Amino acid sequence: MIREVVIGGGVRVGEGNPLALIAGPCVLESESLACEIAEFLADLSRRLAVPVVFKGSFDKANRSAAASYRGPGEKEGLRILARVKDQFALPVTTDIHEPAQAARAAGVVDLLQIPAFLCRQTDLLAAAARTGRPVNIKKGQFMAPADMKNAVDKATAAGGEAVLLTERGTTFGYNNLVVDFRGLPLMRAFCPVVFDATHSVQRPGGAGTVSSGDRDLVAPLARAAVAAGVDALFLEIHPDPSRALSDGPNSLPLHGVESLMRGLLALREAASREGVV
Repeated sequence: MIREVVIGGGVRVGEGNPLALIAGPCVLESESLACEIAEFLADLSRRLAVPVVFKGSFDKANRSAAASYRGPGEKEGLRILARVKDQFALPVTTDIHEPAQAARAAGVVDLLQIPAFLCRQTDLLAAAARTGRPVNIKKGQFMAPADMKNAVDKATAAGGEAVLLTERGTTFGYNNLVVDFRGLPLMRAFCPVVFDATHSVQRPGGAGTVSSGDRDLVAPLARAAVAAGVDALFLEIHPDPSRALSDGPNSLPLHGVESLMRGLLALREAASREGVV
């Protein structure tokens, strides 16, 4: 069992550690937007004493339609992430889609993310693990929680010693997801677990050429996950979700993040006293 994952030398995720936050825009839109969100997160981290990892994708290779915005691309995206890391002293993460991207991304980012649709891709998992960077594997919408142990085993067999699993909902009929909270303790038996509160309320392809979502359900699901016991929270955030180029309907506006986190931290403290986490 992996009990703790250290990201960027300072963010410790796992048993006995504070609730961590992985947050940022769904996709990198511009350098200025990334810096605006990173500045907000750095300030939030200082004021609430919350360990934060900045997340931004340089490419969203699984968009609903071919015409959808995918991101700035690998080279420009990694440059933006490097600036965020240096200027705001935040660890950074991004997702990779091909084995060849692993080593290049690991030269900049502190945590490599495996997209949910690719969680069974053995070569991708192995390539990410071989970089020596921590790996965050998002649970596929089609996967049983217990079966994610195979994904963890693939990464550790390739030399990875730091693995996280992220719950992001399970396919429930068409264009809908549901969260089975029984999966959180099941996966925590293998390694620390992250709860992706914003993707869990996504409606994949629900708007035809793009996905839709239920932003109002983020808070209750996040509270349930923290009460059940998770090690980190994952949020997609944006200054103006109505103008976000990806996943706007399930992203949180910046002005709503602090109140949510304050409530979750209080709930986490109560759960800790009861021995849940």
